[in-house]
Amino acid sequence: MGEHSYGSRIRWTGNTGEGTAHYRAYTRDWEVAVPGKPVIPCSNDPLLGGNKGLMNPEDLLLSALAGCHMLWYLHLASEAGIVVTAYEDSPEGIGEVGRGGAGRFVKAVLRPRIVVKPGADLVAAEAIHHRIHEVCFIARSVAFPVEIEAEFVVEV
Repeated sequence: MGEHSYGSRIRWTGNTGEGTAHYRAYTRDWEVAVPGKPVIPCSNDPLLGGNKGLMNPEDLLLSALAGCHMLWYLHLASEAGIVVTAYEDSPEGIGEVGRGGAGRFVKAVLRPRIVVKPGADLVAAEAIHHRIHEVCFIARSVAFPVEIEAEFVVEV
């Protein structure tokens, strides 16, 4: 399929009238706009002065990672004949802050809860998770380990 590109528009919305005259003169609010899609209001991590009620870059990265994993899981389960009827995840990103305030993710843990139809091969269902990091665009792009702690529930 070759190379393709993605585009976005990031716009700072936190100018309170003084611009960046000093550290407390502005908010860390910003927005993500992708043509033809709803605008996502965002801020910085609350630990760094951001608005805790808005998504931050770390939230977006973790959500993208978990979302990509989910979509590939559903695709591969379908191909394997495993019928999934519900999927939800509560991922957690573990970060560290070094000297000077620079931070990074050191790992992420995905915790999908997957409901399958009776008769599903749960060994095969589990094995799918370990194939996803070979194909998921986001997982193949991050520089930290991603652990999977899946829970399977057979539909009654």
